[in-house]
Amino acid sequence: MCDTLVRLGDDGVLFAKNSDRDPNEAQVLRWHEATDHGAGAEVVCTWITIPQAARTHAVLLSQPWWMWGAEIGANEHGVVIGNEAVFTRDLLLGRRDPDALLGMDLVRLGLERAATATEAVGVMVDLLETHGQGGSCSHDHPKFRYHNSFLVADADGATVLETAGRAWATEEVRGPSRAISNGLTIPDFAKAHADPIKSKVTACALRRARTEPGAAAAEGPADLFALLRDHGPHGSPRWSRVHGGLTAPCVHAGGTFASSQTTASWVADLRDGVQHWATATSGPCTSLFKPVSVDEPVDLGPAPTNAIDDRTTWWRHEPLHRLTLRDHTASIARYGAERDRTEALWLADVPTSAHAFAVAGVLERRWLDDLTSADLPDRRPHWVRQQWRHFDEAAHP
Repeated sequence: MCDTLVRLGDDGVLFAKNSDRDPNEAQVLRWHEATDHGAGAEVVCTWITIPQAARTHAVLLSQPWWMWGAEIGANEHGVVIGNEAVFTRDLLLGRRDPDALLGMDLVRLGLERAATATEAVGVMVDLLETHGQGGSCSHDHPKFRYHNSFLVADADGATVLETAGRAWATEEVRGPSRAISNGLTIPDFAKAHADPIKSKVTACALRRARTEPGAAAAEGPADLFALLRDHGPHGSPRWSRVHGGLTAPCVHAGGTFASSQTTASWVADLRDGVQHWATATSGPCTSLFKPVSVDEPVDLGPAPTNAIDDRTTWWRHEPLHRLTLRDHTASIARYGAERDRTEALWLADVPTSAHAFAVAGVLERRWLDDLTSADLPDRRPHWVRQQWRHFDEAAHP
């Protein structure tokens, strides 16, 4: 599951997304240079091969480790896109398309082939109509499929694109804010295509009720960092037996029917230039938002997988994230203030990406050592503890 939001103000555009995926599905930042392609070139997407464009733009993508496409991304022209899983009546009735483009493939294709948000929407619609959408959307659960909605933005505005199979609808964002989650939101399109039962299970309406007004009130990236860390009115995670922590934007796994985890987060400041901030790690509440840019690659270690590998940035962070969840309130009280102070310093004087990632690594190791010494009791419900034991065992090949 996921949440994507945008704020349109007199001073410009702010964009943010939490990507919620399977808890062991490492997500990695990848930089791809602008490239010219010869006549007849093809591109191998996640499940199908399609004709390649004559030129692809430079992009920075947040990609599930096994996937060609991306959950979140930006290109050299300042276009940003985030996608959401949505559940439609076509899927409910079992009318599944054969393997085709994933929504994540469409995110990457839109960024690689378009110089504006409007162009990106056009590219994505053309590709959807030509190739369709379909295929497994999960490495750990190969039968899991969904359709997609998208929020596409640049410095001039934003558009919502919602899909059901090859059908689609768009809505220009008029402001001051717009959020999408795991349900269709364009009224007539939703009436025609939404699966109301699965949409309710995802608790998407509850999350949108927090993200949309929160986005409208945001004055800068720090406010969006806080919004992506929001656990709801209680201030710390609450778990449902059905869908875990899906009632608030900062999602923590633990449901028996749906068990998503926020595995990566991103904020884009498109005001007076472009500055991106990404965690490149799971749990924004346990992570630092680091400055990143399309033209400044960072060495994040070898490519991660769904198995523990502490050489990789994503998995190095996981012990801190998973230990924090045992007693979230007490754990965050031990390092949350330093997390926020560090980000405030970076916002005031943006460091290089390499420096920020290095500092984050040092801080996270210190925070982990402190929590390990504190040995706080595990206060989660028993079914959540059981779920996370399963996730931990699965991550040890």
